[in-house]
Amino acid sequence: MVHGVFTNVAARYDIMNDVMSAGIHRLWKDAMMDWLAPRAGQKLLDVAGGTGDISFRFLKRAPTAHATVLDMTESMLIEGRKRAEAEDLADRLDWVVGDAMALPFQDNSFDIYTISFGIRNVTRIGDALSEAFRVLRPGGRLMVLEFSQLPNAAMQKAYDLYSFNVIPRMGQLIAGDRDSYQYLVESIRNFPDQETFASMIRAAGFEQVKYRNLSMGIAALHSGWKL
Repeated sequence: MVHGVFTNVAARYDIMNDVMSAGIHRLWKDAMMDWLAPRAGQKLLDVAGGTGDISFRFLKRAPTAHATVLDMTESMLIEGRKRAEAEDLADRLDWVVGDAMALPFQDNSFDIYTISFGIRNVTRIGDALSEAFRVLRPGGRLMVLEFSQLPNAAMQKAYDLYSFNVIPRMGQLIAGDRDSYQYLVESIRNFPDQETFASMIRAAGFEQVKYRNLSMGIAALHSGWKL
């Protein structure tokens, strides 16, 4: 089902992100890079990397670094390859079709694992986190950017009203696909809160797990280390 959703929305995915968040998703991704602090020569695995937003940001901040974008939906990767940044960074960028729960990479292969607005779409989140731990080298870092829960019940209710009533209509108008965006809204609401997700990261073996709320908790950044 998830594969079908993202196949349907691939061509309009980047436009919809800008419309749904009023462009704020770009600030959240920049905040992710600020906390991550990419360094020259690092190897990044960007899971559910879609059209390459995170990898492009990473490579522009880290000379001689390399990024691998993995996504289960080939049409998303195709859209990413069409972007101008992909051409400029082609020698430092790989595109791989694969499953977050069964990564096609050897143990201890990457310095950094990122997943941005993708972990909530994974069927077994614990398996994906275990795979992240496996492919990271000792000293490697996990960073997850995902929609989360607002700490105030009234604010959360207002956000839910917007999400469930406005976003599917936007999906119909802009992408011609209401059902896919209805699913995306529901997946956001069903995702664990910040503390629960932090506990899941620790259960996968990561240490020094921390998180930061973005826009009062509409999204959150989680960080963990393989030590």
